[in-house]
Amino acid sequence: MVAHLLRLKLTLLRNGLRRSPWQLVGLAIAGLYALGLVGTLIVALVLLRTADPALAQTAVVLGGSAAVLGWAVVPVVASATDMTLDPARFTTFAIPMNQMLAGLALGGLIGVPGLATTLVALSTVVTWSRGVLPVLGALAGAVLGVLTCVVAAKVVTTATASLASSRRFKDISAVAFMVPLVLLGPIIAGVGQGISDSTAFLPDFARALSWTPLGAPWALAGDLHAGEPGPAGLKLLMSCATIAVLAWLWKLLLQRALVTPPYAGSSKRKGSRLGLLGLLPVVPAGAVMARSLTYWFRDPRYSGSLVVIPLLPVVLVFQGAQTGDYFSLAFLAPVSAFIIAWSISADVSYDNTAFALHLATGVSGVADRLGRALACLAFALPVVVVFAVGYSAFTEDWTGLPGQLGLSLGILFTGLGLASVVSARYTVAVPLPGDSPFKKPPGNVGQTLAVQFGGMLVLLVLVLPEAALVIAQLVTGDSLFGWINLAAGPVLGLVLFVAGVRLGGKWLDARGPELLAQVAVNR
Repeated sequence: MVAHLLRLKLTLLRNGLRRSPWQLVGLAIAGLYALGLVGTLIVALVLLRTADPALAQTAVVLGGSAAVLGWAVVPVVASATDMTLDPARFTTFAIPMNQMLAGLALGGLIGVPGLATTLVALSTVVTWSRGVLPVLGALAGAVLGVLTCVVAAKVVTTATASLASSRRFKDISAVAFMVPLVLLGPIIAGVGQGISDSTAFLPDFARALSWTPLGAPWALAGDLHAGEPGPAGLKLLMSCATIAVLAWLWKLLLQRALVTPPYAGSSKRKGSRLGLLGLLPVVPAGAVMARSLTYWFRDPRYSGSLVVIPLLPVVLVFQGAQTGDYFSLAFLAPVSAFIIAWSISADVSYDNTAFALHLATGVSGVADRLGRALACLAFALPVVVVFAVGYSAFTEDWTGLPGQLGLSLGILFTGLGLASVVSARYTVAVPLPGDSPFKKPPGNVGQTLAVQFGGMLVLLVLVLPEAALVIAQLVTGDSLFGWINLAAGPVLGLVLFVAGVRLGGKWLDARGPELLAQVAVNR
């Protein structure tokens, strides 16, 4: 039965790759990235063979502890990933529990994360190839450490199965997962600086971790090399006991999950609440605006863009602190205006088959375009103004505020108008409703790239007058160009906004059924 579960895992993985060549490309890219990272870690572990034993012990214990912690945490924040051997799928099969536990645990090693962790863990054998006992200790520690990683991940996954089945939890975790990705540069720099400032503390920290379930298996070889078989024996018992306790907890949780599978529905929803539909004007554009705003704040595919915006100042301030020059903050308001405005260029694609609602109710194309644009403008306009004023307040230079504000508002209004045209003419392959915002469905990648980059290029051409006025102010130092830009930017942007809404509405009226057919294909 264990072998059958492993074959099932391999079959599901192979069939998933056959379904779309782009999934194979994605796996290849992930594999190359993992290969580079794994190769770097393996080289580092090999080089540690000639390093001081205390340094090798510190590095191996800290790295191994981080791996165990990562395996335990990632399943929570990445709950939207596909589980090919989801225990809930075996509720109707009388599989012996012990065989299911073994099969699911070994199946967790099949994939890029499992193979990468196993290879790096086995490389510690080379690090401690300084005698027979250290080699045996490193081998045992690698096996126990990898098993701890896998079983800990299974315990967390099974324990949060009912929570992960909740749509709201998936949405929140998907958006939260984007925060460390955006702040990856500052996080890496901060961790590196912290490590360099506390090198004297790291050996003591690693020594403390070696007496915890996180670091115990990784400390066996170092203790044996140091001639301390007593502590090594205790840590071996601790590692085995940790796996036994985790396996027992997993068994209990799995038994409960198989008897009472998680249910994603809810009977507690209350009706008779219109939400934003009851607050905005009772006109077609108002209804579309209310529906779009609801999506912006409840759909992670939209709200993910909102999470990135407040993190941009953090990234730019960090970059300025590293270089001593905060000029990059001057791009905060224009770049934010561009990102938010262009985010609605795939609105119809995100709607998917729900776009039929707009066609069935007879909403005019202009009302559809206007409602979506106003929903985006409702929060984009305050953000852009605050960022522009905030930059001037931060640098205490108010002479550039009119020009920067004119450029940012011009980009915002122009971008919304252009996006209204693009989304009425082209559809792109986007994650389906309810999917993770990181999931890339198969589709016409060439057209998607052409539409997105082509539209961005057109937007850059349309805002050239505002950009030219900003450059003129920077070159001449004459603030008159800034005040001209403050007047011209919003005016030109609003003209293009109205033109884009009208043209996009005309195209939408002409080819609404074709758009619906195109987005339906993406299912």
